[in-house]
Amino acid sequence: MAKGDRIWTNARLATLDPGRLGLGIVEGGAVAVRDGRILFAGPAAELPSSELTGAETIDCDGRWVTPGLIDCHTHLVHAGNRAREFEMRLAGASYEEIARAGGGIVSSVSSVRSTDEDGLVRESLPRLDALLAEGVTTVEIKSGYGLTVADELKMLSAARKLSEKRDVAIVTTYLGAHATPAEYKGRNGDFLREVVLPGLEAAHAEGLIDAVDGFCEGIAFSPEDMRLVFDAAEKLGLPVKLHADQLSNLHGAALAAEYGALSADHLEYTDEEGAAAMAKAGTVAVLLPGAFYFIRETKKPPVELFRKHGTPMALATDCNPGTSPLTSLLLTMNMGATLFALTVEECIAGITREAAGALGKLDDIGTLQPGKAADLAIWDIAEPAELVYRIGFNPLHSRIRAGRDATF
Repeated sequence: MAKGDRIWTNARLATLDPGRLGLGIVEGGAVAVRDGRILFAGPAAELPSSELTGAETIDCDGRWVTPGLIDCHTHLVHAGNRAREFEMRLAGASYEEIARAGGGIVSSVSSVRSTDEDGLVRESLPRLDALLAEGVTTVEIKSGYGLTVADELKMLSAARKLSEKRDVAIVTTYLGAHATPAEYKGRNGDFLREVVLPGLEAAHAEGLIDAVDGFCEGIAFSPEDMRLVFDAAEKLGLPVKLHADQLSNLHGAALAAEYGALSADHLEYTDEEGAAAMAKAGTVAVLLPGAFYFIRETKKPPVELFRKHGTPMALATDCNPGTSPLTSLLLTMNMGATLFALTVEECIAGITREAAGALGKLDDIGTLQPGKAADLAIWDIAEPAELVYRIGFNPLHSRIRAGRDATF
């Protein structure tokens, strides 16, 4: 084994290694890193002595080490806010009523269209910083508030620029099929053909996207609409994911599974057929308790069905201006436990290992295993349950990106 550049010793590891039970806990552990990759993660007693030669050694003083956290579903790049809609919701208006009245997603469009790329970066940085301060090392960011070719590209480019401003991995997702703008009202087909598909091709040509998403719902796009988008993505060799079954059951989960989607997200109304299809396809169920909480939903995602069929479950903030203005994965875990009855293990796996799977990145991040990126979060906690149990308390000691102390 090659010599390591850095070694963290005297640590308690939650490796999330699927080859170990539960959270993959290792007491008296060590992590050895070279050139930004993990060489060893396990009991310190099993670390070859040759690894210690020339390596910087960091004493964790008994602290817990987990993989760096992963927020696998965000709309973090946007402009303005929708606090007025929050007031409307408090007065009794439903999410669907607000959307049909011209609010919802399309109300963010004018703000994004009137903000230049640098402005989007400036507005998005505080939200990103809040995530990084809690140990996040990878963030997925979707477009979807521009709804013109130029404005969707502007959003994606702004998302890419965030990784130049901060020490974080950014994964970008094209969400042109998010909503139909006012100028195309009642003409979804025209919007898809004239904006969404050309925008997809342009974004791919410019190297701005890692995956393709859509909003399959009665107030957005039908399964048939999404087939058109997914077929185009497939031709370009891009993986897909889907906002599915949030407000009704259009069998979006099954549709996502049919296309071998990386994930299907929201899923409050998913049925057993959809859960089973996702499990068979390896499609991750991304649960978004922030949106469930914020819009005061009552229909919970079918967690028991996902457990029954072995459908992997991830958690994410769904950070967005209208239905989940949430920038805390720690709070997201608490919500996942209290609202959806997820276990501590499911919550922590949901923002590490399973979140990596939802991004198609499990070969590179999400667990502490040899060969993977040395993205770590080091915590001042006595046991992993504290990460899920506390509300409004951040026990992060340090954030490590590619084996280095991460900057903000």
